[in-house]
Amino acid sequence: MKDQDTLESFDVCIEACEEALHACQECVGADLREGDPAMATCSLLNLDCADICAATINALARRSVHHGDFCALCEHLCLACAAECAKHEHEHCLRCKEACERCAQACDQHASHRHPM
Repeated sequence: MKDQDTLESFDVCIEACEEALHACQECVGADLREGDPAMATCSLLNLDCADICAATINALARRSVHHGDFCALCEHLCLACAAECAKHEHEHCLRCKEACERCAQACDQHASHRHPM
C-alpha cells in the first residue's frame, strides 16, 4: 500500500470511528433519558464502544504501531454494539447500528496490522 493510500485509509477509519463514537453517545443518552431498564445492556455496550472508538481515534491519529490492535478490538465491540442496537426499534439505535457497522468495516482494514509481541 502506498503512503498516500495508507494516510487516506487512516483518515477514513478515524472518520468512521468518530461517527460511531457520536452515535454511541447519542444512543446511551437517549437510553438513559427514556429510563427503560430493559435498555441497560444497550447502554453499557454503547459506553464500551464509545470508549474504544475514542482510544482507536487517538491511536490512528498518532499512527501508533499498535493501531491494528486497537482496530481489532474496536471492530469487535462495534459489531457487538450494532447487534444489540439491531434488537431495538428506536431511531437512535438504528443510527448507532449503522454507524457501528461502518466503523467495524473501516477498522477491519487495519485489524490485520496487529503489532507482534
